[in-house]
Amino acid sequence: MENTAEMNLSRHFLVAMPSLSDPIFARSLILICEHTAAGAMGVILNRPVGMTLESLFEQIEVELHRPDVAELPVHFGGPVQTDRGFILHSPLGSWQSSLAVGDDLGLTTSRDILTAVGEGSGPEQMFVALGFAGWEAGQLENEIAENSWLTVPMSDMKILFEVPSEERYEAALKLLGIDVAMLSKDAGHA
Repeated sequence: MENTAEMNLSRHFLVAMPSLSDPIFARSLILICEHTAAGAMGVILNRPVGMTLESLFEQIEVELHRPDVAELPVHFGGPVQTDRGFILHSPLGSWQSSLAVGDDLGLTTSRDILTAVGEGSGPEQMFVALGFAGWEAGQLENEIAENSWLTVPMSDMKILFEVPSEERYEAALKLLGIDVAMLSKDAGHA
């Protein structure tokens, strides 16, 4: 198995295999935002929580002056820090607490980005999640070796920003040329 220094899955999708039965991660699609020797962190992209950005802004008592994003769904991003917002966005911008996930994509957790969106500006495209998914050093690599995940580079951001939540899992599999019906719950090794 490759070590973390050789396997950098930043800006890759993780596609849950059918054998992954953990209810949090079953049939999930995750974007890995950072992958280092210390571990990995990502955001689940296909678990809407039944709340729009407009209702989230009402809860945090910020007026929303961006009708173009008012109906965007808020997602469950993972089981870690579920009381905190994680905003994937393009373009990067210069926010107080951001992580570059490439030249054209950022992950921001600071309130200044929400304030900017509320005022009618902010990033052109955004995906909002509560919480994130995290792995300790070597944990993600072990899960991949156990056939829990398929990995695919995020070649364009349409899956993140344009494809509806319920279609993202299948869309990521199509990047690999795989139809969801082809996946088996049984792992095999040659």
